[in-house]
Amino acid sequence: METHGLLTGSVDGASEEYGSLSSNERGGARRKSSGRGLLAVAGQPCGVEMDSGVEGEVVSLSDAEELYIQQAVVLIEDAVQYRSINHRMDARSLSLYRWYYSRLCQWGLGLAIAVDLLLAFVERPSSMSVSSDPRIRLPPWEPPCGFTQSIEIVCLVVFALDLAVKGYLIGWEEFRKSKWLIGYTVVITFSVMDWVLSVSMACDERFRVRRLVRPFFLLQNSSLMKKTLKCIKRTLPEIGSVFLMLALHLFLFTLIGMLLFAKTDDPKKNGQWKKYFRDLPTALTSLLVLLTTANNPDVMIPAYSLKRANAIFFMIFSMIGTYCLMNLMTAIIYNQFRGCLLMSVQTSIIRRRLGIRAAFQVLSCQGARQAAEECVAVDLVMKVMSRVQMKSYYKEAITKEVQKYADGGYMDREEFRKMFDDLNEDRIKEHPPLPQYNSPVLQRIQVVFTHYFLMILGNIMALANVICICTFLVLNSEKSTTERDYYIIEIVNLCFILYYLFEMCVKIFAFGWKGYLSYRSNIFDCFLNILLLILQITILFTYRLPYSHWDPSSEGVLSLWDLLRLINMLIVFRFLRIIPDIKLLALVASTMLDLVKNLRAFAGILIVAYYVFAVLGIWLFEGVIKLPEMSVISNTSMENMASNLTMQCGTYEELGYWPNNFDDFAAAIILLYDIMVVNNWQAFLTVYNRYGTPWSKVYFVTWWLTSSVMWVNLFVAVILENFTYKWDRSHSCTVTDVEKIRFETSVQFMFR
Repeated sequence: METHGLLTGSVDGASEEYGSLSSNERGGARRKSSGRGLLAVAGQPCGVEMDSGVEGEVVSLSDAEELYIQQAVVLIEDAVQYRSINHRMDARSLSLYRWYYSRLCQWGLGLAIAVDLLLAFVERPSSMSVSSDPRIRLPPWEPPCGFTQSIEIVCLVVFALDLAVKGYLIGWEEFRKSKWLIGYTVVITFSVMDWVLSVSMACDERFRVRRLVRPFFLLQNSSLMKKTLKCIKRTLPEIGSVFLMLALHLFLFTLIGMLLFAKTDDPKKNGQWKKYFRDLPTALTSLLVLLTTANNPDVMIPAYSLKRANAIFFMIFSMIGTYCLMNLMTAIIYNQFRGCLLMSVQTSIIRRRLGIRAAFQVLSCQGARQAAEECVAVDLVMKVMSRVQMKSYYKEAITKEVQKYADGGYMDREEFRKMFDDLNEDRIKEHPPLPQYNSPVLQRIQVVFTHYFLMILGNIMALANVICICTFLVLNSEKSTTERDYYIIEIVNLCFILYYLFEMCVKIFAFGWKGYLSYRSNIFDCFLNILLLILQITILFTYRLPYSHWDPSSEGVLSLWDLLRLINMLIVFRFLRIIPDIKLLALVASTMLDLVKNLRAFAGILIVAYYVFAVLGIWLFEGVIKLPEMSVISNTSMENMASNLTMQCGTYEELGYWPNNFDDFAAAIILLYDIMVVNNWQAFLTVYNRYGTPWSKVYFVTWWLTSSVMWVNLFVAVILENFTYKWDRSHSCTVTDVEKIRFETSVQFMFR
């Protein structure tokens, strides 16, 4: 296996251009094909070996040129997607490679992963019931034996084929270096073995161990999740130091609290000791929950009621732990993770440049003249770009750059590289030109309807409509359905809807159809205006023209009240149109939209964490919480049963948290979410400690650290990075200036 020329000294400045790469990246410049010797090695001329991989078959020059083009196409597609070029490069392998990374194939693989993960909702214990409350829950639907197993084995076959194709494309030498692919092999093998065991036991096994490793399929299929996990791994040492400081802070204050609130001879003064500081585990739990402020001020009330000064202990604990150490952890995570993220971005950019450089080297091997001068023919580049699959506006921009060199006929290496700089930039949409009218009157009308004040007038009308609806709701909040006055609000809404339609029509006239629809806010307006018009026509046809004594309870398609409520909700929703027109609101909204786009990796890792902890929770705590025994159950309502019980205030039973349990997968997900929010999470710590074992606290505290501390702080770090970038950019130029710029560059767009 020869080394690609771009990583040897034979190519001027190649090594210096890309810097120091890892061994895996350096391996990306190797060719794993039966047609080796394709590229120049150590300064030798480019050539094609006559052996094509099929015995007795001879490669013609036209076939060689086609192979060059096919290789360049794949290398450019690798660069576009930040993929490694570490794969086979013969003709058959390239066809398989492009098929594997086609949208259909990748969507099929993603569907198999999603189905495999969703099986947990159907498998025993099934979540197929309306309620998770054990007091009213009916027996859930249980799938017959072999139903989920049949679906799962199909998914495992898809994963095995995926592994086989990946292994073939990169070769055994690189396969054994990939820890993810080795882990993929182990997980598939283990899952198949556990599946066979499940079928042999006629689906009567208690633990399906393979459920615990299913999230691995999601992780290994996403390069972004792998990058994020790597960043989290590098951030852990710094986070560990804060965790250690936090544990020391908690332990020391626990000891001080146990000394301050020790048991006395006076039973009236033992309230704090009895409830919160009876023993070391109870005291640790009380202060740990106080760290999240979930039990504040309950935890200090018994001591504070006896002596005012006792509140100082809890205030100092919260100031140091909650406001100093926890926020310090956020700062450390943000700083360290941001550095790791930038390093990951740099690696991706290097991989992209490596793919572009390799594509140039392939295309330069089209004759001695081009190889000697390191040039590529423009028409050859055009052929390649016509076959490359990428976003249309990127392809259009790159094609325009290529056409600039059409007169010279050839492009050198630097020109070829700069041609792909547009890949690192995000496109800002250009709006079509305004339609041209010959009539002076129409031209003046067009100027009026394209003026900025028309947008302001539209926002004022939308605000006035919302104020009218608000006034109607306030005046009629205490009235019944039959007492409300629908006549006035219907007339008001009708007038506003007519104005909305007028505004939409004049904008279409002024901007043209294409220009009007090129603005997302106009699409939003148009969609809601059409819905409002349809609902208004429905009211007029059903209830005729408005009059002062409408019967709101009369039924047509819907009752009058239901139709009016729907119209009013759409009008309120339409009021969001003001967001793009207010700079600060637009900044916040765009930050939120970018978070939705860029948080796929974070959301995927959170899904993995939820999945693993939910499965573990079912194994550990399924059926642990028992309903209290009732002396008389028959002919007794649930409310009467609840009133007959004596429950301690603030406990799981008194608060009615029965639907939050680990009796099925869906219920476990909701319970884990409730703990992540940390509101009243001490109720879950207490009840599972009482019904189960004190070691159950380890599970819940571990989940709190994983979700609420680690993931939420990472989420805050991403928000800070995104918002800081947008804030700086918004203060450097106005929204109008940004609209005039065709492309914009940011680290986050490149990482995305």
